[in-house]
Amino acid sequence: MKYALYLGCAITTEAYSYEMSARETLTKLGVEFADLEGYSCCGVTIRSINPFAFLYLSARNIAIAETSGLDIMTFCTGCRMTLLEAKHVLDHNDKMRERVNAVLASEGLEYKGTSQVKHILELLHDVIGLEKIRASLVRTFKGLKVVPHYGCHAIRPSGIGPQDDPENPQKLDDLIMVLGAEAPYYPQKLDCCGAPLLLKNDNAAFTMSGQKVKAIQDYGFNAIVTICPSCQKMLDTQDICGRTIGATLNIPTMYYTQLLGLAMGIEPDRLGLGMNISPVRQIIDWGAPAAAPA
Repeated sequence: MKYALYLGCAITTEAYSYEMSARETLTKLGVEFADLEGYSCCGVTIRSINPFAFLYLSARNIAIAETSGLDIMTFCTGCRMTLLEAKHVLDHNDKMRERVNAVLASEGLEYKGTSQVKHILELLHDVIGLEKIRASLVRTFKGLKVVPHYGCHAIRPSGIGPQDDPENPQKLDDLIMVLGAEAPYYPQKLDCCGAPLLLKNDNAAFTMSGQKVKAIQDYGFNAIVTICPSCQKMLDTQDICGRTIGATLNIPTMYYTQLLGLAMGIEPDRLGLGMNISPVRQIIDWGAPAAAPA
């Protein structure tokens, strides 16, 4: 299992703990990564302003991966959606593909469509598989009630090769339960975190995230698990989204790879858990024997 790793912008500039925990856990599960040079933004930030530039940027990143002969792997759900949508257009529109390749030729690159775009959810659930993950564990989280937050772009749009049912996703639920934790259903499961609104209207964005976290907290969940750097940022900064809705929020929020890493026995510092804002110590210490009274 070897992939051309594409990290995108958010992970390389602020979501360091996602990369740390993903590399630690996936390496233990037999995954290798080729770290290629020359990647840029996936293009999501300009797609509504200049659709061609969006296609060009995504095609360029895929073309770089194609030089290695490997499929491209992304941890970010936004990058997943953008790269897949661009690939869908270019694989079905010969004229647009020719136009994009005419620009790529100035760098000696060509989009051929040979590299597939993969996401970490698909890698963990479908490629590595639950049994191999179970065999790698040294502890479990019995009794831990966890919210699986997929994020909008991990399961949509359905027409570009969905990796799960967009109306009733279960793969992240499965990955949580293989760690011994519970993932009960709750009505807000598919609600957006608010991140797409952040640059346009931060008050509206944090209202959405605050309302979701408050509902989760009111239901009595012990933790939130994410697979998207933008979703993690919105749901982890509970001081801000809590003030926005006038509530005190205090529920541990972490990447799935961080929870997986703890179950594998990896030290919390190597998983970047010191960078989380929410009270993740509760999860680090879950199931540990209570300290004897002094």
